[in-house]
Amino acid sequence: MAATTTTAASINAGAGGGGVGGAEDRVLATAQQIVNSLNTPKEVREDMLLIFSSFDNRLSNIKTAMTNQEEDQNDALAARLEAAESVIHRWDGGNDSSRHSSSSSGNYRSSSFSLSFDESPEEATEFLSAVDEVISLLEDLSSEHKPDMVDRADSALQMAMSQLEDEFRRILIRNTVPLDAERLYGSMRRVSLSFADGDVVEDFENFGLVADGDGSGSGSRRRLFHERGGSIGCDLWVDLINPTAVEDLKEIAERMIRAGYEKECVQVYSTVRRDALDECLMILGVEKLSIEEVQKIDWKSMDEKMKKWIQAVKITVRVLLAGEKKICDEIFNGSESSKEVCFNETTKSCVMQLLNFGEAVAIGRRSSEKLFRILDMYDALANVLQTLEVMVTDCFVCNETKGVLEALGDAARGTFVEFENNVRNETSKRPTTNGEVHPMIRYVMNYMKLIVDYAVTLNSLLENDVLDGLYGDDSTEEMSPLAKRILRLITSLESNLEEKSKLYEDGGLQYVFMMNNIYYIVQKVKDSELGKLLGDDWVRKRRGQIRQCATGYLRASWSRVLSALRDESMGGSSSGSPSYGQRSNNSSKMALKERFKDFNASFEDLYRLQTAWKVPDPQLREELRISISEKVIPAYRAFFGRNKSQLEGGRHAGKYIKYTPDDLESYLPDLFEGAQLVIHHPKRKS
Repeated sequence: MAATTTTAASINAGAGGGGVGGAEDRVLATAQQIVNSLNTPKEVREDMLLIFSSFDNRLSNIKTAMTNQEEDQNDALAARLEAAESVIHRWDGGNDSSRHSSSSSGNYRSSSFSLSFDESPEEATEFLSAVDEVISLLEDLSSEHKPDMVDRADSALQMAMSQLEDEFRRILIRNTVPLDAERLYGSMRRVSLSFADGDVVEDFENFGLVADGDGSGSGSRRRLFHERGGSIGCDLWVDLINPTAVEDLKEIAERMIRAGYEKECVQVYSTVRRDALDECLMILGVEKLSIEEVQKIDWKSMDEKMKKWIQAVKITVRVLLAGEKKICDEIFNGSESSKEVCFNETTKSCVMQLLNFGEAVAIGRRSSEKLFRILDMYDALANVLQTLEVMVTDCFVCNETKGVLEALGDAARGTFVEFENNVRNETSKRPTTNGEVHPMIRYVMNYMKLIVDYAVTLNSLLENDVLDGLYGDDSTEEMSPLAKRILRLITSLESNLEEKSKLYEDGGLQYVFMMNNIYYIVQKVKDSELGKLLGDDWVRKRRGQIRQCATGYLRASWSRVLSALRDESMGGSSSGSPSYGQRSNNSSKMALKERFKDFNASFEDLYRLQTAWKVPDPQLREELRISISEKVIPAYRAFFGRNKSQLEGGRHAGKYIKYTPDDLESYLPDLFEGAQLVIHHPKRKS
């Protein structure tokens, strides 16, 4: 009240100066300005005018003036509303029942029309201006205005929002750009890794070989092969929505949010875009499958699905979701909450679909052939996790992603342990017929060569595992977790080889078998990253084992042959009796014939057997032949030189002296070729 009195006093003071008419006008204008500036409810303003009138009767006219002004303002608001209604109703699809009766003066089109931003850009601009006008009117209108005007404005706004919602949906659907999977895959670098170039191995069912037959040789021959997932180039980008439509979508979203229809706008957007992303997953080859359905898929089909999943995870997060985030930010630029909610709701479905498959794989049956695909899946998800967490603020989705990643890690670790157990416990009783490299050795060594490509991931997954029964010395303490596992695995493999060698009855073949397999292991270690893990000392020790096997082979196979060549007393006598000397000479010749005969039979038997034996590596094969030549040929040459004269010229001498030293040497290259031969016609020169 004190403030009102002071104001009134100021008005009276101002009225005292100047002419009567001018002063009165100034008083009225000032009073009216004061009342208007206070922006108070109508009842309060009327009370204020009564107070002013009690100070100066000239102010009694202000009430009439204010009333007239309010009526003029109402008329102006009504005119603005009617103009806006006219535009909005024009695009109402001919729904006359929705028009307010007080708008009968408007000129409407008699036929149905649908708002179309792309087909009628000028009309769309006019429509948006009308929407802006209605929103502004509702902000200006208050409860003191005619209730019917507020109702009309609300009705017009609802009608406009319905039109904008339909148009928003139509623009989204019409301007969704289909995913070009061929272009995406074409831009990705593919890396193919085979277990070993040219390695062909027999089917070894205990380790679940999964590969295509090469159609050569006898039996079931397989080539181990593994293709790792490609990477996405930094410049890869796709338009998920036609760029020309983004501005129209933004214009509509701004109006709907301003009008309080944010929820409806977000719902339309997320529904349409969610379906679009689901379709993208279908194009990428990711199907909606339940966990039960995944468990029933055969390995060949599962392998293909896992490869597609790996690519889809990379593309979905780095391309699709990144693009979706960009579009959300552009369209809902004026509302942070809308951006967040819209993106989360849009992407949740496709992310969860990917996670569901990952979870199904993680809890599925463990088998060694799945390890590399599971590791690829783990790496793919781990590599996009941080990016996903930055974009997606839905805690449920982020936690589910971490859970599936952990489950895949557990599955990879468990599958690796399963593989170790298979190697340790493999007890097949099927030795190779010719002593060559066992299929298990080929499989395991090529498997481990590929494992090293995942060293970083496996070291992380295995670092907390406690190993029991690790063979080795104190130097293993400095080895990485994976190196320790590989060392233990190869040690188990060597022990397994020892047992398998005992399946051969021939001692020489046992040594050839061990030599072939240890040599193969050493070569695989030397020619790959396994060498860095196990070290040079490990390689040197195995080379020593190979030499020991070669020595053992010579002793086991050629002792009988060499025993026939040892110098023995040929008999003889100093009695001088001709008859006794003749008998002694005859006896010596008979013994010599038996020794030649034994040697020939032993050599021919070894030739028949050992031409069938197989030493696949050319270098090892040649070294073994050289060691035989150095051991046998000099001994036979000496024996042959000392004794051939005693039999030459005699009856049937060729029956016993069948081979010269050069003949023997010419037969050695036939050994260890894996094709059994029999000597029918000696190569001895006449």
